[in-house]
Amino acid sequence: MLCRDTDGRYDCAMNPRILLVEDDERLAELTAEYLKKNDFSVDIEARGDTAEKRILDERPDLVVLDIMLPGQDGFAVCRAVRPRYDGIILMLTARDEDIDQILGLELGADDYITKPVPPRVLLARVKALLRRAGPSGEEVAEGGDTLTFGSFSISQQTRSATLAGEQIDLTTAEFDLLWLLARHAGSILSRDDLLQQLRGIGFDGLDRSIDARISRLRKKLNDDPENPTRIKTVRGKGYLFSRHDWQ
Repeated sequence: MLCRDTDGRYDCAMNPRILLVEDDERLAELTAEYLKKNDFSVDIEARGDTAEKRILDERPDLVVLDIMLPGQDGFAVCRAVRPRYDGIILMLTARDEDIDQILGLELGADDYITKPVPPRVLLARVKALLRRAGPSGEEVAEGGDTLTFGSFSISQQTRSATLAGEQIDLTTAEFDLLWLLARHAGSILSRDDLLQQLRGIGFDGLDRSIDARISRLRKKLNDDPENPTRIKTVRGKGYLFSRHDWQ
């Protein structure tokens, strides 16, 4: 199952963490209780205008996001967090209208379900989304040596990567960095994390080799250098490989 520790890495000994953004107190409590009985760790947030900060600060594995919320609706929350949050967003609403579903998905929601929803149906949908996402948001091929995100694929076994079916020309160092980032898709890796895992040394505050390599990778991945969406810079923290934006 999908799960992660306080450093953003995944540890399957822990229960997957869900943030339930729902203003109906009784419904939220009943839903949370049911999910907890099925081995999920659940927190509740009742307001849309405070949900954004909690999602970005706490980075749960999955967010169940209602649309009709006080302070800020679910659409606005999804729009605000999606560029910086690579976990799963399941939108939940009482409005059964196609336009709502389309808008939610276009804003970056992973799935959409209409209330009232039987608890067992919600549980099945949550499990399916987590299963599909895999241990770090990637679809893992048999053997676990190939990661696929939309039109992008990278194989550890063949040490190769393709984008939209075209082979990407990578140096050994570039491949190692790209594989490490992709393997931790959705998690922020600091320069220190990257240097420790790639070279066994810590970041001394001066080494710019990671930055230079990231810049080259962005060019090869057709990522906008002014506003990158595939390998994102999280100011003051590090880099984040997106599991979205690979169409």
